[in-house]
Amino acid sequence: MSQSITITNEDILNQVKLSCKTPEIIEEIVNRKVITSAAEKAGIKVETEELQKAADLLRLINKLTSADDTWQWLEKHGLSLDDFEEMLYHGILVGKLSQHLFSDKIEPYFFEHQLEFAGAVMYEVVLDDEDLALELFYAIQEGEMSFYDVAHKYIQDTELRRKCGYLGILRREDLKPEISGAIFAANSPQLLKPIVTSKGIHLILVEELIQPDLNEKLRTNIISDLFSEWLKQQIEQSEVIQTF
Repeated sequence: MSQSITITNEDILNQVKLSCKTPEIIEEIVNRKVITSAAEKAGIKVETEELQKAADLLRLINKLTSADDTWQWLEKHGLSLDDFEEMLYHGILVGKLSQHLFSDKIEPYFFEHQLEFAGAVMYEVVLDDEDLALELFYAIQEGEMSFYDVAHKYIQDTELRRKCGYLGILRREDLKPEISGAIFAANSPQLLKPIVTSKGIHLILVEELIQPDLNEKLRTNIISDLFSEWLKQQIEQSEVIQTF
């Protein structure tokens, strides 16, 4: 015989506390209040057409192809239609407030931090023996073996070995300072002399240096970073009063 279980709002709030999620929930609430207040002061409004576009996009992302699918999704997440609209409203508000505050600051920020956005396409083999690393470096330089031969022989990780040590496109922030300086000073393609760090001895092939391009993706990332930093500052300057 199946058991009937009743869950109340009080049960949900208590579970949030017991799950130690209260701080992150409070942070989200504070974020929402700060954003709403700033948008009101800036006179930012959300139009019905914007809400409809946001709703269509959310349904598309969540594969809600019918009205029944949407109702089931709302029920699963404990949302009413008003809650759904409020959620969409806040998301649009974030985007419009971000543009209002920082759309004219994207290019100055990009040019000021241009070096940080540069990328390097690189391959790496990390060794334990500095003498061996130097020996392999000179062997590659003299054409006795290729970097890829070294990668196949000395990389232990199977997937990384299959990629011949390929690490993708990395930026300065992704690399240790002692490595990034040498990489971004390279004349690509170039094999760097072994670099010693706490991780080991790095044998690095810099295939290409990629100059930053202020495309739409980077614009979005910059404005997101600026908005996050602004929001953090606003919260630090606010007094949060909990009444429960």
